[in-house]
Amino acid sequence: GVIGVQLVVTMVMASVIQKIIPHYSLARWLLCSGSLRWYQHPTEEELRILAGKQRGKTKKDRKYNGHIENKPLTIPKDIDLHLETKSVTERDTIALHYFPEYQWLVDFTVAATVVYVVTEAYYSIVKPSQEMNISVVWCLLVLAFAVKVLFSLTTHYFKVEDGGERSVCVTFGFFFFVKAMAILIVTENYLEFGLESGFSNFSESAMQFLEKQGLESQGPVSKLTFKLFLAVLCSLIGAFLTFPGLRLAQMHLDALNLATEKITQTLLHINFLAPLFTVLLWVKPITKDYIMNPPLGKESVPLMSEDTFDTVRLWIIILLCVLRLAMMRHHLQAYLNLAQKSVDQMKKEAGRISMVDLQKMVARVFYYLCVIALQYVAPLVMLLHTTLLLKTLGNYSWGIYPELNSDTPVENSLLSSSVYSESPPADGKMKVTVVQITMALGSLKNIFTPLLFRGLLSFLTWWIAACLFSTSLFGLFYHQYLTVA
Repeated sequence: GVIGVQLVVTMVMASVIQKIIPHYSLARWLLCSGSLRWYQHPTEEELRILAGKQRGKTKKDRKYNGHIENKPLTIPKDIDLHLETKSVTERDTIALHYFPEYQWLVDFTVAATVVYVVTEAYYSIVKPSQEMNISVVWCLLVLAFAVKVLFSLTTHYFKVEDGGERSVCVTFGFFFFVKAMAILIVTENYLEFGLESGFSNFSESAMQFLEKQGLESQGPVSKLTFKLFLAVLCSLIGAFLTFPGLRLAQMHLDALNLATEKITQTLLHINFLAPLFTVLLWVKPITKDYIMNPPLGKESVPLMSEDTFDTVRLWIIILLCVLRLAMMRHHLQAYLNLAQKSVDQMKKEAGRISMVDLQKMVARVFYYLCVIALQYVAPLVMLLHTTLLLKTLGNYSWGIYPELNSDTPVENSLLSSSVYSESPPADGKMKVTVVQITMALGSLKNIFTPLLFRGLLSFLTWWIAACLFSTSLFGLFYHQYLTVA
């Protein structure tokens, strides 16, 4: 077959998604393993007993107790109310908003990651040269689902009429557009993405391809247009990651207050600073002067080669993603505790509140649990699978001390030699078609080189981390200082 082993792996994983994952779901286990506890809203009778009011049998009694037929019962805000907690069960998840989207994104990401691992093992053992790496398609599908979910959540904020969420999204979108334009102007002496060399290689290869087809062209797209398109894409990503970053900051502060062990607090701090560590991995003065060639006295000692550092960088990002997943429950529990926190805040206020509003205030926290889980997981999924794409399409290695390889040039030369040496017979139309398809794929491989993918995917990986850290840092400042003020 054309794909062979990879096609078999894909078909097996598709049946696993359909038959097994609905019964053994990681997404459901993360919520329903018993470690998360949610606060139940008080019933009407409980609130009446606490307020010292009984439902009267006559209209006069109900009016005396603060209850008229068309007016809901109100209770004092400083009522002595203590909410009961309950472990999250599978039955409870039925009522959660966005639970199907959350379950699909997490479970499909697990399946795609398993396919990626199996495919990488297959490529390292068999080393096929003429096969398409199908794990790239799985990673692209994961990124598409993550972006779709974030887009759906962002449009939900735009539908709110009274709140300022729409203005926040638009403001951050413009801020990230300006920031992206500024970063794309910075020379590669400070940020080593390889965008300039990757785009130059892409333009030259495309011009050579067009010349072979008998077409005159200055290139498929100008550098200005390319960077403008990148800046627009970056502004959209930044707008989608605005509220996940702001929410992460609030959950981080609440999780720190809940954590009692020093190791947990340390891991929470590392988890919050993980996007900053990722951003610094592409800052050239730090990587070249302090990591690859650390100063020792008056001389600098070469610690590792560029290929080794590229591999170490990939492993660091993946480990930080694993840490973020491990700290997910701490953050979700910190969010669920907002129900009790809201009630405690209400007790400090004067006046009265209707029973329905109090029940909604408590119940709303649990019903939006999956929205918060998606805002936590979706950026993590985007960062992880952009990194996996960077490794595969950028032709990197997983080994800390990778061997000198020139896989791409060899593949291209083998492909071209096999294509041009094979003269199809006159009566074999099928073989002619196969040769033409192979030549077209070889031409595309020569245009979209690993050099281009290294620059583009390095920049996108860096940008996702930079957006997360920028928004979470702003959220930390807002929740720490502005809300108090």
